[in-house]
Amino acid sequence: MCLQFQPAAQDMCSACLTPVYPMEKMAADKFIFHKKCFCCKHCKQRLSLRNYASLYGEFYCVFHYQQLFRKKGNYDEGFGYQQHKNRWLLSKTNGTDSI
Repeated sequence: MCLQFQPAAQDMCSACLTPVYPMEKMAADKFIFHKKCFCCKHCKQRLSLRNYASLYGEFYCVFHYQQLFRKKGNYDEGFGYQQHKNRWLLSKTNGTDSI
């Protein structure tokens, strides 16, 4: 009986979708990146595990994360999403609330 070995599954970078080798691998919030691909969505500055913030699967430097929050006063509108309270109010008026 001959066993067939399968090649090891290669981790893929979440940003550029190319293989990531162990020496260049970074993992943040269950995403895998090359060190050079892990950067702020707003300013493209390279991030580290010490200086990033994430929201909705997007990564920001701490400065721009705070700046975009201050722009509208909440995390949803500052980052271009509909406010959570509006979605909640809409479900209440449609009668889809399951309380």
